[in-house]
Amino acid sequence: MGVNLLGRSFLKLLDFSSAEIRYLLDLSKELKKLKMTHTPHDHLKGKNIVLLFEKTSTRTRCSFEVAAMDLGMGSTFLDPASSQMGHKESIEDTARVLGRMYDGIEYRGFSQEIVEKLAKYAGVPVWNGLTNEFHPTQMLADVLTVEEHFGHLKGIKLTFVGDARNNVANSLMIVCAKMGMHFTACGPKDLFPSADLVKTAEAIAKETGATITLTDDVEKGCKNADVLYTDIWVSMGEPDSVWESRIKLLSKYQVNKKMMALANHNAIFLHCLPSFHDLNTKVGREVNEKFGIPEMEVTNEVFESVQSKVFDQAENRMHTIKAVMYATLK
Repeated sequence: MGVNLLGRSFLKLLDFSSAEIRYLLDLSKELKKLKMTHTPHDHLKGKNIVLLFEKTSTRTRCSFEVAAMDLGMGSTFLDPASSQMGHKESIEDTARVLGRMYDGIEYRGFSQEIVEKLAKYAGVPVWNGLTNEFHPTQMLADVLTVEEHFGHLKGIKLTFVGDARNNVANSLMIVCAKMGMHFTACGPKDLFPSADLVKTAEAIAKETGATITLTDDVEKGCKNADVLYTDIWVSMGEPDSVWESRIKLLSKYQVNKKMMALANHNAIFLHCLPSFHDLNTKVGREVNEKFGIPEMEVTNEVFESVQSKVFDQAENRMHTIKAVMYATLK
């Protein structure tokens, strides 16, 4: 029986089976080929989507807008300054208004509860562009990048290094469990994923042949890894006051050449971006002035190395987001 995602919202990967995720990855590859060969694929002409952004973004916004344009759709961007959502109008009312005008709604912001509520009331597909808890569109790009490099997903060992309780690490643990990959969270015990989510991932892993490992030991966590993945040490929405404590906690988990040498010889490096790998950003310079750390979660040497696939990964955001929209709206 074929996979049919028409009308479904894309809120978290826990809502999708391994077969459905595989379908989205294969569809992403097909749409990527069309894009690379300049073959028109405006199959959703006449439809319109709205993008609700409570948190800023480069990759997510551009991916949705370019993907929508390629598919023939119109798109409207709303940030907190140009919408009444949560100010003078409830989430429920906003969802019902936008659902009457648009064929699909993207939300990028804070609580997972908000995107779930939008999906409950909108009457059209809602897509999670990032919440504090999960980042499902990022995951499709990540595993597509891994598969493009290695030719398969099952059995691949992926180690996330750093703050392993953030939305990216949470989502990586789930997608790895779903796709039969071996996931390791390597970081301070205080920053491990929640016990409940780990338990859920372990139950899924039993069905797919995946494994879930948590460790604060860098050598154990990174040894023979196929993929080393990290993220910035302070997430969007967290106060600047946490930088000092986070740097103390995570400095030993910086991805550098020594850490990459622990992984397999053909291992790749991934990062969801943006990254503080040099002093070419305002935040990077400010943190360096305060704490004397010119490179944070990854060294520039690794970031710019041949093992780094971060820009393939960034590009794949657009192809995979296009697949999600097409599959749920076609």
